Amino acid sequence: MIELLVEHSLGFAQLQDGGRFGVRHLGITQGGALDWIAMEQANWLLGNTADAAVIEIPLGGLQLRAQTSGWLALTGADLNAKLDDQPLAPGQAFQLRHGQTLRFNSPKRGVRAYLATPGGFAADPVMGAVATVMREQLGGLHGNGRGLHNGDRLQGKASNTETRTLPADALWYPGNEVVLNLIPGAQIAAFAGASLFAAFNQSWTLDQRADRMGMRLTGPALRYQGQPLISEGIPLGAVQVPPDGQPIILMNDRQTIGGYPRLGAVTPLSLARLAQCAPGQKVRLRVVSQEVARRELLAAIKALATQGQPTPP
Repeated sequence: MIELLVEHSLGFAQLQDGGRFGVRHLGITQGGALDWIAMEQANWLLGNTADAAVIEIPLGGLQLRAQTSGWLALTGADLNAKLDDQPLAPGQAFQLRHGQTLRFNSPKRGVRAYLATPGGFAADPVMGAVATVMREQLGGLHGNGRGLHNGDRLQGKASNTETRTLPADALWYPGNEVVLNLIPGAQIAAFAGASLFAAFNQSWTLDQRADRMGMRLTGPALRYQGQPLISEGIPLGAVQVPPDGQPIILMNDRQTIGGYPRLGAVTPLSLARLAQCAPGQKVRLRVVSQEVARRELLAAIKALATQGQPTPP
C-alpha cells in the first residue's frame, strides 16, 4: 500500500468519491468528483470500485513524495505532471517508487486531474462518504472538509492486484466550443420568448466565478416573466437564472434549496465535461429529452465498465 507525503499544496486538491446521498433534507449537499467520468476511469485502471476515494486536483499546484512504493493511476486534465523530472501523461496507471516526487503544474488541457490508488485513499467516511465539501466542513482526509495541506499524509487501502489500459481516445478535453445537453423543466415556460431563443442559439462564456458550487455563464440577460417563487430543492446541474439574467449551472457543492427560476438541468455527462472547462471557455446549451439523456448516461456507464482489458502490473 502506498503512502504519500504532501510536500506542497495550494489547498484546493482534495479527496473526493461518488458523494453523499440521502442527506439533503438535512441541508447537506452531496459533494463528490466534478468529473465523475475521469474519477471512474482512474479507479477502473486499478480495478477499484467506481467511486473509491481519489484526489481531485484542480489547476495543479500539488507536489507529493512517495514514502513507500506503490501504484497510482492518473486521468482527467493534463496538468503537465512530472514524475521526478520526467513528463507523466494522464490516462495511465504507473508505479511510484519510494522517494520519488510527483508534481502537478499549470494546466495544458482541461482543469481537474484525478489520482487513484488501489482500494482508494484511506479516510473515515462522514455521513456515508469521504467527499470533501469545504463550505460545510465535511469529509476529506481529516473529516473537517479542508483540502490537502503541506505535511498531510495519504495512504492507500490495498496493494495492487491488476492494472488496465485505457483506449487512446478515452480522455476528453474541451474544444473551441463545448455543447452542454440540458433537460428543460422547472420554470422554462415563464421566460420571455426572445430570452429562450438567446439561451439556446448562441454561445455563452464561462465566467471567472466558476467553482465546485456553481459555474456562472455570461451573455445576454435572460428575462423571467413568471411569478415570484418559493424556495425548492435543487438538483445537480440545475440552471438557475438570478435577477441579473446570467445563468448559473449548479454543481456538486451547491446549496440544497433555492428560489431563482430555472431553465432545467444539465445532464450528468455534460456536467463532467463542464468540470474540465476553464473560465473564458465558450459553451452552448442544447435541449434534449429525458430519454436521450438517459440513453447517453447508460452508454457512458457501459463504456466505463468495458473500456479495456486487464494487463499484468
